[in-house]
Amino acid sequence: MLIEMKVFGLAIDPLTNTPIVILKDLEEKNAIPIWIGLFEASAIATELEKVSFSRPMTHDLVTEMLKTLDVEIVQIVINDLKSNTFFAIIHLVRDGKTIKVDSRPSDAIALALRANATIFVDEKVIQKSMNIDFGKKTEDLSTYSKEKLKEFLENLSPEDFGKYKM
Repeated sequence: MLIEMKVFGLAIDPLTNTPIVILKDLEEKNAIPIWIGLFEASAIATELEKVSFSRPMTHDLVTEMLKTLDVEIVQIVINDLKSNTFFAIIHLVRDGKTIKVDSRPSDAIALALRANATIFVDEKVIQKSMNIDFGKKTEDLSTYSKEKLKEFLENLSPEDFGKYKM
């Protein structure tokens, strides 16, 4: 089952200084963190903040190319999580035909934001993400109740999200 999600914000992992995009479902019952690259975080942040540049950046260029070719990004689906790596599919439509393209979730999210396309996460990915081993000693999040996780997310301060807060 696919769960519609939105970009809740961007944060910085304090241990690795790696950007994290945080997705939340529309009812704010589920959230998943996805560690991403600095350039992709910048592409997501600039779109969230509606920053424009004099020349198109990579994701803006791709978006304009697709529009020129009369191709629409209708949705992205974060569809798998293997060996701590997330996978995504970009769903494109041209002349009524659906085309699916494999993508990194960070690129798919950056493009979806520019195209106002829906972001979905497969329910199995949400379940798997609760047990990710990030290479450091972490607690098993599956031992926490949904209420405890929700309480944790609700109590995050804007400072917890670094300079890329929403």
